[in-house]
Amino acid sequence: MSMLHSSADLLAGGILTGLICATLPAGAAAQQQASPPDFSANDAGWVHFNSEFSIVPGAASPLHNDPAHPRISNREAAQTGKQPTYFIADLTNPTILKPWVVERMRKDNAEVLAGKKAFTPLSFCMPAGVPAFHLGGFSPLYLIQKPSEVVMIYQYGQQVRHVYLDVPHSANPKPSWYGESIGSYEGDELVVDTIGLNDKTFVDNFRTPHTKKLHVVERFKLVEGGKVLRVNISFDDPDAFNAPWSVMQRYDRIQGSLEEEICAENNQQFFAVPVANKPDF
Repeated sequence: MSMLHSSADLLAGGILTGLICATLPAGAAAQQQASPPDFSANDAGWVHFNSEFSIVPGAASPLHNDPAHPRISNREAAQTGKQPTYFIADLTNPTILKPWVVERMRKDNAEVLAGKKAFTPLSFCMPAGVPAFHLGGFSPLYLIQKPSEVVMIYQYGQQVRHVYLDVPHSANPKPSWYGESIGSYEGDELVVDTIGLNDKTFVDNFRTPHTKKLHVVERFKLVEGGKVLRVNISFDDPDAFNAPWSVMQRYDRIQGSLEEEICAENNQQFFAVPVANKPDF
């Protein structure tokens, strides 16, 4: 092939490529050029005071508090003088739960009503797991966005999650407290897919258990002019639930840098954290 012929082919290929790019739909071109949503500008943190998930519009609520044992939050107790109470799930007709889940929750409810402290990992300064990571509240959540990952830091006890961007899941991730989270930006949303969770956490504050097959998808989106971070969450576990769940959490934007908020090392502040009777050294 002559040098002249080779140069002509390169020129033709370049012109063709340019024509193809020029004919991309405007929406596709904009999608390629769009910047990911910014969850952290100006030292933004996100906080809520909701110890129960909201229901996604159009979806049914899987669990409610038992009306025979009304829920009294700490906030309501402070305002009314009533005794605060734990969450007690209404298990009258729990069609979404597998039988073993119902029985375990019935036993747990009975023990709590008899005086046992209602255990959740966060209340004992342990990792909350997913999706219960979004139920801590009262302390800010910070998102650090890097090209290869998003780091989520819940200020209370420095609970940390790593979301790795645009990579596939491992073939067989070892179960852990926060599992393996893989994320991608889809338009104005951050979508996070999590598997590989251990079975030591709950999916809500009703203390609903799950198995290692739990699969969670979170969609993070800024709404109301960036003042609110909405997280739509769907999760499924074929060994624990008869159908997928869909719930939502809403965070309000606050300004301020991440601060140190110790939990486990300051356990005299939290009545539920186990304390040894005597030093072991």
